[in-house]
Amino acid sequence: MTKVDVGGEIRSVRRRRPRLRMPVPLAWIAVTPFACWAVVRLGGFEGGTPMIQLITATPYVAAGSLIALLVAAASRNRAVVSTAVVTTVIMAILVLPRAMPSTPTATGPTLRILTANLLYGRGDASTVVDLVRRLRPDVLSTQELTPDAVLALDSAGLGELLPYRHLEEAFGASGSGIYSRHPLRKLPDFGPAGGHNMPRATLTLPGRRTVEIVDVHTLAPLRPDTPGWLADLAALPSAASSSATIRILAGDFNASLDHAALREVIGRGYADAADATGKGLHTTWPANRRFPPLITIDHVLFDERASAVSASVHEVPRSDHRALFAELRLP
Repeated sequence: MTKVDVGGEIRSVRRRRPRLRMPVPLAWIAVTPFACWAVVRLGGFEGGTPMIQLITATPYVAAGSLIALLVAAASRNRAVVSTAVVTTVIMAILVLPRAMPSTPTATGPTLRILTANLLYGRGDASTVVDLVRRLRPDVLSTQELTPDAVLALDSAGLGELLPYRHLEEAFGASGSGIYSRHPLRKLPDFGPAGGHNMPRATLTLPGRRTVEIVDVHTLAPLRPDTPGWLADLAALPSAASSSATIRILAGDFNASLDHAALREVIGRGYADAADATGKGLHTTWPANRRFPPLITIDHVLFDERASAVSASVHEVPRSDHRALFAELRLP
């Protein structure tokens, strides 16, 4: 406040403080990385290493784009602000729908799926069986299932709860297995040579309704396995939209919804259960660390003629993945 003499009268005049303005070059430096990220993610241009790994951070980058928007606003430069606004809108469109549930439309029988990666068979068998008791899944899809893990699960009582099975256990990370409450019929394997086991079976529900289950475990997109990861995803069967059989892919895809390769799989007639129920931002890996899981690479993909009712994630001690549960409604 400054006092001035106006015609012999002393008046107080409020002095405006100069508004801070962000230098335009600095504003561009803040906005450009987010704009480039939006273009890469929108166009599926992640290419190879390291962008394949980094693209899984898209939800965090989307949140960070809000800070870049504030920086752009402080520059008061029309081009910078426009770029920041478009970037933030694109990122919101890409990420926010995962937190927005859709309305189930299918009215058929319920099917419950639980999938768990056991980390070389070390995942706590008692916890897995307790989840089966509590959640009452019709199907348990396991990855990194070793012979010792099979014995541990049976000792914990899994055979009494899910008496039917199609197992392809193996030492290391390659073993997988499907456990079921209802009769199973083994189907031929389809996975490319050199990858993990991915058992496939037909489940017969009461009323003679059939559902095909694929236990998914792709290679990780790390050198030198990135081509194998792409081949694994490309080999996953499309939804059986022309038949009465409903196909479900459940397991460790080593891919998030921000990977173009996984979106291509979903585009072949599937929907993601967590995404459809507003739980698509619930992370599954790496679990049981000093920090919470960072990304979502475990999925239940279902024929889009069905609907997802609910989805949830659950800790499994000594595994680096959270278990994923999904309740579906068949058409």
